[in-house]
Amino acid sequence: MLIIARSILFNVLFYLTMLFYIVVALPTVVMPYPVIVGVGKLWGRTSLWLLRVVCGTRVAFTGLDKIPAGPLIVASKHQSFLEAFALLTLFAAPTYIVKRELMWIPFFGWYMRKARVVPVDRGARAQALKAMTARVRAELKKSRQIIIFPEGTRRAPGDPPAYKYGVARLYTETDVPCLPVALNSGLFWGRRSFKRYPGTVRIQILDPLPPGLEREDFMARLQADIETATARLMAAGGPEP
Repeated sequence: MLIIARSILFNVLFYLTMLFYIVVALPTVVMPYPVIVGVGKLWGRTSLWLLRVVCGTRVAFTGLDKIPAGPLIVASKHQSFLEAFALLTLFAAPTYIVKRELMWIPFFGWYMRKARVVPVDRGARAQALKAMTARVRAELKKSRQIIIFPEGTRRAPGDPPAYKYGVARLYTETDVPCLPVALNSGLFWGRRSFKRYPGTVRIQILDPLPPGLEREDFMARLQADIETATARLMAAGGPEP
């Protein structure tokens, strides 16, 4: 019962906090895009603090020293909504690859557009990949970090991997490093559950993959690195009793 009560309280505060930042961010629509990115980072830190204080769910980042300076592609495992805001706090100028439908959400979508996120029309396929790549190139020229979830959607812990080749196209056509990220967040924040379990979520930054690898080699190494590290993190410990 305690987990249920704390989870309900967290969810209420989490969405109230999101509403607060939506209001606070209104002036940023006429400001340079780094301002709204800064507001997003502050929202991410606040949400991590709420999660720790209310639910007893801590987030431990490791491998931060492996993050290279400048533009790069960040390819992260995706098990919950947690990493959508947690990863914001790690990088100097982050942006995301997102499905186009998210851009239609009032206020939230407007802010994402202002932050220069890269929308993808999943139904357009080749045309969508071409447009996505062009937008990513433009953001990389601004020394941004492009965060992408290579499986395209959240996957429950233990589900077989389903990596898509969009990340490989970005990697082969942009000539920047790719930074793999492993995590075990799904053990604490289920993708279809309101419960938030106490314990330590672990997000591990892995060794960057240098530019220049062949596409198939890149995909094999990316998936092997992320999945091996993710399995290790999940085996290391789950929610506290």
